[in-house]
Amino acid sequence: MKDEDLKETLKRCKTIAVVGLSPKEDRPSYIVAAYLQSKGYRIIPVRPDGEEILGEKVYHSLMDIPDTIQIDVVDIFRKSEEVPPVVEEAIRRGAKVIWMQEGVIHPEAGEKAQKAGLKVFMDLCIKKEHQKLS
Repeated sequence: MKDEDLKETLKRCKTIAVVGLSPKEDRPSYIVAAYLQSKGYRIIPVRPDGEEILGEKVYHSLMDIPDTIQIDVVDIFRKSEEVPPVVEEAIRRGAKVIWMQEGVIHPEAGEKAQKAGLKVFMDLCIKKEHQKLS
């Protein structure tokens, strides 16, 4: 994966569903999402509970997000073994990119997403990559 791929993805994609976004301000998922939001990205929190994070409505799954919202990137902050069902939903929802954060690695799910036409970034922090390229 080249820096050009990363740069193009971060430039084109503006709506990011963050799966596993914590409401706790000291958690990496919150820090990353708040950073991205401050850079103009629309953040859609996805987690099993909660009403609102970062001023955005929380959805309990990717399938609960209204079809009127185009999801560009699904940013995954879950354990690696929890990735396959998230990828399934991302494919069904028509997302363009699967982004597995640092430490989140699932080659089979990544391959499935690629075969379905999604770009896949694995074991990378979207915030660090954005900072590196800006």
